[in-house]
Amino acid sequence: MKPKPTVLIIDADKAIRRLLRNILEAHRYRVIEAETGQAGIKEAAAREPDVIILELEVTDVDGLTVLRRLREWNRSPVLILSSRDNESDKVLALDAGANDYLTKPFGSAELLARLRVLQRPFPAEPDGPLFTHGDLKVDLNSRVITCGNTVIDLTPTEQAIFYTLLRHAGKLVSSKHLLRCVWGTNSDTKLRDLHVYIATLRHKLREVSEQVLIHTEGSQGYRILVPSANVNETEFETRGTLLEH
Repeated sequence: MKPKPTVLIIDADKAIRRLLRNILEAHRYRVIEAETGQAGIKEAAAREPDVIILELEVTDVDGLTVLRRLREWNRSPVLILSSRDNESDKVLALDAGANDYLTKPFGSAELLARLRVLQRPFPAEPDGPLFTHGDLKVDLNSRVITCGNTVIDLTPTEQAIFYTLLRHAGKLVSSKHLLRCVWGTNSDTKLRDLHVYIATLRHKLREVSEQVLIHTEGSQGYRILVPSANVNETEFETRGTLLEH
């Protein structure tokens, strides 16, 4: 039998921890709880959880500090579950190494969907490096993105967005299609989150390359503009169309 995935909850609110435990254990997760940031860091080191759920407002240490300390050595996906709902907090958390951000109050179905995405391995492609653009190289088999000698570290959600755009390079991909690919059905409420992830993805790319690869096409969606010499034309034969489905 496949072992149950382990989730570490770092949250000072006992009622929230109890609610999360009830939801997760009903769906075959093993749950570890930590009331403080320091206790959470110790539990992460001792238990090596599959996923970490972190509230930014922990009592002893700021949640962003906890996240940065975890990211010094721990690569478990981190879902921020917080009452902070402004864009700047989301950007700070994503830049500090969070993989996803969910605001309170939350629905159990959405929480479980986010956790499934964080645990989902990205499917490998049959070919080698799919895409090159100047010094930028993307290998979908190894999920490694490099620019020159620099490796670009993307979160799983950023990878899902970037690779979806790459698979349809040259095409205009609607926001609706990206939302469905990354968050599944009933994801229309995640449009603001998509904009935040696109912004952080652009920022990471600009840090290593002066060329902006992801272009916003008005209110319709996004497009990666690719020189034809660097793209497998059989893979990307249709250009300039809006991908809705």
